[in-house]
Amino acid sequence: MKIYKTKIRIAFSCFGVLLLSFLSTNILNAQDTTATKTRHHGKLCDLKPIKNTFDGNFIIDNQSVMVPQKNTIEFDFQHRFGVMTNGYSDFIGIFADANIRLGLDYTPTNNLEIGFGFNKYNLTWDFDGKYALMKQSEHGGFPLSITIYGDMAVDTRNKSNFVSGLDRLSYFGQLMIARKFHDRFSLQIAAEISYFNNVPGYINAEGGVSPAMYNYLFSLSAMGRIKCTDKISVLLGYDQPVTQQISQNPHPNLSAGLEFTTNGHVFQITFGNYQAIIPQINEFYNQNDYTKGQFCLGFNVLRLWHL
Repeated sequence: MKIYKTKIRIAFSCFGVLLLSFLSTNILNAQDTTATKTRHHGKLCDLKPIKNTFDGNFIIDNQSVMVPQKNTIEFDFQHRFGVMTNGYSDFIGIFADANIRLGLDYTPTNNLEIGFGFNKYNLTWDFDGKYALMKQSEHGGFPLSITIYGDMAVDTRNKSNFVSGLDRLSYFGQLMIARKFHDRFSLQIAAEISYFNNVPGYINAEGGVSPAMYNYLFSLSAMGRIKCTDKISVLLGYDQPVTQQISQNPHPNLSAGLEFTTNGHVFQITFGNYQAIIPQINEFYNQNDYTKGQFCLGFNVLRLWHL
């Protein structure tokens, strides 16, 4: 209990420090975001959004603040192999039971993306949306990018697994704050909430069923990108659950990746201890412990078309 409370305090402290570092960097010089001009070195300049804070929609297991330009279609192929702890017997998880998600997203208007996907885990369909509230601007404009994201997932296994149809549903909400500090370095922090209509239970001393988990879980995350070249980047991420569950707490996620970009593709090789891909399932049920080496190799492939 003491160790878990210490982790929560550390997580909130890190989130606060990162948020303060974002806000303290040029925020006093931020201009009215409704303006279209600003002065830079004595000259009147257009107030333009910063480009490419991140190169794609995903940072390993998380969404990024980026929303593709209007009329963009994106196809996502995400794959996570099994845990690596069995070594050669399943070739560090590559021949173990894997998880896959296929997704399709569309940007019908500026700053808004909507989409859906299908996940091998529990035959889960998910429907999501992302909206860019604010964008970091050049030349002393607004210093941050702020985006919100939401996801609803539907478990489509046989109805014998559920008491009612509503038990199939789960939800995820995320507030992301990011800043591009340099052409080579971007950082993002986020606060998340996950919610399941139905959670596991156990037989209590009276012979009834008691919930083993709360229906909700709060979590925090921090992600970064370091560009090595114009086309190759190193990605880093950490996800920390905050809510202490009744009997079974999920493990945090420690992840890293290599990203390769072209004009129409983003390809990421991932390494972390999340496997479920859908965010609320990862946040709620992850039992892979990175302190025991329970990592999974994987990859994300994003293909974009502009109509």
